[in-house]
Amino acid sequence: MMLNLLQYPVIKTPKATRLLENNQYSFDIDKKLTKPQIKKLVEEYFNIKVLAINTHRPPRKIKRSGSAPRSKRVIITVSANINLLG
Repeated sequence: MMLNLLQYPVIKTPKATRLLENNQYSFDIDKKLTKPQIKKLVEEYFNIKVLAINTHRPPRKIKRSGSAPRSKRVIITVSANINLLG
């Protein structure tokens, strides 16, 4: 199912907190998803209209036993009257 590809929201970073003020939400997603797939997934799951999508891959965190699993981070912009977190 496509919903398993949307891993979790990122709200614990200072930048993600600032983005919430601009109606932008940050999620970690599967690294294989494209922007059209992400848009379709978010619009169907949350039943909202997505205005813009920005993606990037954060740098890997090196651990003693190897590197952490890699994912893609997406910043989704929605209209002003929508709140996804509450």
